[in-house]
Amino acid sequence: MSADRPGPARRRRVGRNARPNKPPADSPDRGAEAAEVAAHLRRNTLIQLAHGLFGQPGFRLVSAPTFLPAYLFMLSGSDFVVGLARSLQGAGTVASPMLGASLIGHRKRFLGVTLASSALMRAQILGVALAGFVLGGTSGSTGSPAIAAVVAITVFLAFMGFFQGVAQVTMNALRAKVIPINRRGIVSGARHFLAGLVSAGISYVAGAYLIETNALGNGYASVFLLAFGITCIGLVALALTHEPTATSLRPRASMTETFKAVGPILRGQPAFRRFFVARALASCGSMALPFYVLYAGTRMELSGANLGLLTTVWMLTSSTANLIWGALADRYGYKVVMVVTLACWIASHVQLLFVEDVIGVVVFFMLMGSAYGGFSQSGQNMVLEFGRPADIPIRLAASGSAVNLVGAIGPFVGGVMVALTGYVAMFVATTVLQVVALAMILIAVPEPRYGVR
Repeated sequence: MSADRPGPARRRRVGRNARPNKPPADSPDRGAEAAEVAAHLRRNTLIQLAHGLFGQPGFRLVSAPTFLPAYLFMLSGSDFVVGLARSLQGAGTVASPMLGASLIGHRKRFLGVTLASSALMRAQILGVALAGFVLGGTSGSTGSPAIAAVVAITVFLAFMGFFQGVAQVTMNALRAKVIPINRRGIVSGARHFLAGLVSAGISYVAGAYLIETNALGNGYASVFLLAFGITCIGLVALALTHEPTATSLRPRASMTETFKAVGPILRGQPAFRRFFVARALASCGSMALPFYVLYAGTRMELSGANLGLLTTVWMLTSSTANLIWGALADRYGYKVVMVVTLACWIASHVQLLFVEDVIGVVVFFMLMGSAYGGFSQSGQNMVLEFGRPADIPIRLAASGSAVNLVGAIGPFVGGVMVALTGYVAMFVATTVLQVVALAMILIAVPEPRYGVR
């Protein structure tokens, strides 16, 4: 019996205990929706590419494991503060995916919700930039301007995380509506390739010119202001999406009811449940992300030019590799991509332990960059392929919340470990956790595209 269609006894039990969350049957005729998707596929594909080309580079400047950690460390002089700031950003994303699922699960169209959550997320990047300009803090002093800047940036990052959690669900659910399953890999890969090329050029300019010359009186704040402007162009492109009318919906539910709906889905879909656990465990790699560049600082000078170089390498390798990962996923499914990229990520941690100079750091960012982007995309896209279309928002929210919880706790734990035991112990712990996750994916998680139980 398919895990996606529980037997009569199962349906009656779910109905009695959680009537508002009882999954509806899929529409008997989804032909009209499929025809609408096909009719506007070229337009929506171009819009997805344009959104990636402009929207992603700006966010990558903020999320890159280089600029923001280096700026926070310059202001605070503390590894712990860097980890804490990233943890609070992650904390904002923990519960908000469920809000995103409750906002769109019952809607035939939800492009407006997607645009609103994306705009609010972009506003926080502007806040980070303004905090740098208004509150000052361009040196590593412990004076009140630097402290105020760190506090303000941390607050904006927390709000950014909250709206990012909502946008993760709405954006991915929208992409699942407008791009067929057999085209998502190549479209996703092309988006990231184009975004990576633009990001690489912008990153080099940001490091070598904006930061190196302390543009506008604060080079780092200028980088984040540039990031805000670029992301706004991507949002305009996204607004042109032709969204088909959904034929498979869940009943309208509050955020609490959406939380309650996760349990039946996890119990009724064991394959998704195993994937849920394995992806969350593999995401423990986020514990190390803010500290890569700080560890690199013990092996090389963290000048603006070097930060620009490392960020450029990270983005170029990530974008180029995503073309390969996308084509591989369309042909063989996303499990293969998840396994290969997680193995590469683990290998990069091992290589990092033996780095002694600039060349070694660059090699690490090449290896880690090619793996990290592919792993993130494979996890987000694989979620879409388990179970029924009506449950996509809840599956996205549940898996996203688990990954985000790890992302919230990880940098904080990493900061504590670095403060107490040093970088090496933290990297070793991260590697061990990811090896366990890799074994679980290989053994217990099936490829959903070919049918699961």
